Amino acid sequence: MERMRKIKRQLSLTLGRGGAGGGDRTLSETIAQEVTSHSDSEIVHEDVKMCSDGESDPASSSDDVQSPVRVRLRNKKISTESEIGFGKLETYVKLDKLGEGTYATVYKGRSKLTDNLVALKEIRLEHEEGAPCTAIREVSLLKDLKHANIVTLHDIIHTQKSLTLVFEYLDKDLKQYLDDCGNTIHVHNVKLFLFQLLRGLAYCHRRKVLHRDLKPQNLLINDKGELKLADFGLARAKSIPTKTYSNEVVTLWYRPPDILLGSTDYSTQIDMWGVGCIFYEMSTGRPLFPGSTVEEELHFIFKLLGTPTEESWPGICSNEEFISYNYPHYRAERLSNHTPRLDSEGVELLSKLLQFEGKKRISAEESMRHRYFTNLGNRILTLPDTTSIFSLSDIQLEKEAVRPPQSDSVNSLSRRQSLLF
Repeated sequence: MERMRKIKRQLSLTLGRGGAGGGDRTLSETIAQEVTSHSDSEIVHEDVKMCSDGESDPASSSDDVQSPVRVRLRNKKISTESEIGFGKLETYVKLDKLGEGTYATVYKGRSKLTDNLVALKEIRLEHEEGAPCTAIREVSLLKDLKHANIVTLHDIIHTQKSLTLVFEYLDKDLKQYLDDCGNTIHVHNVKLFLFQLLRGLAYCHRRKVLHRDLKPQNLLINDKGELKLADFGLARAKSIPTKTYSNEVVTLWYRPPDILLGSTDYSTQIDMWGVGCIFYEMSTGRPLFPGSTVEEELHFIFKLLGTPTEESWPGICSNEEFISYNYPHYRAERLSNHTPRLDSEGVELLSKLLQFEGKKRISAEESMRHRYFTNLGNRILTLPDTTSIFSLSDIQLEKEAVRPPQSDSVNSLSRRQSLLF
């Protein structure tokens, strides 16, 4: 923690010297030096070079897929006046405020260079603390993740008071999509959204990146039906085996039981439980385990899946937290009784995702090849990483039927969810 505070203070000093574009070192250079000089268990990644000062690696210009940073460098000559250009706040016009959190405010905006809509994530910089570690993580990871189902980081702007990340703009998140269709998504669209979630996640997991905060609000959807993973502020790069990860991750409703019970020894399977919860929520229109405390969250889980025993979850009976809660001995219920809109293949996949032990959960890569997706064809499995599934002529989003809002009890859950987040 002391090293993290030191990094933040150095970033703050750098921003104070550099302002909106000057100084001896840029924000990205600072991130590069500080992140790569510490172990994986302290920050998140290695080899971070964001090039926000306008310099790039000539050897990298031959890559088949050009990064937003390289596009920025190539197009920098577009601006004939010093007032606008990539890396400058004046280049973007704020249109609407989309949301606000503890550290950042998100705006809908427009680029004066391209005239395209963008999302502006404005992160406030405190004088003492500097850039939040979540911002450092998001920048360092997203600059290396180029995939059709992961949101694109276009630009980075820093001033003395703020760090602004410029993302591609998508119309809504999955939570808003659910609300707009009366919490009843067409079953075919559920399948398309789930496949895209798994596809983006499999790409991350192949690169040893754990998202660690999957929830409907962090899945963005555009008018074409393309779904993209967003908000990598809690993500981690698992480059070496370690048992030093935090268990204070993943929003409560989507947090797996092993993490709820204190485990810090996890890998990519931490994300798969959240996938199962989101799959259920898309299929039914309601959250699966809407607990307000860790104890209540576990109670909801055990009531549906059965209270674990030493036989079903080896070692659970020696877990002090589990013992202290003293849960009733529930028998597992049939998932099919709670998911009437899912076929047998869908229920089977859901069951494979909702396993108590991380090592028993199905992986994202394996999930994409599950028979639940058979009717989407084989070509969807061989698309290049940066190609949308909707490039295939036989893959189309079904039109949603607009339905009236559900009962007050469901709406109250939604309100409660928004307060928790």
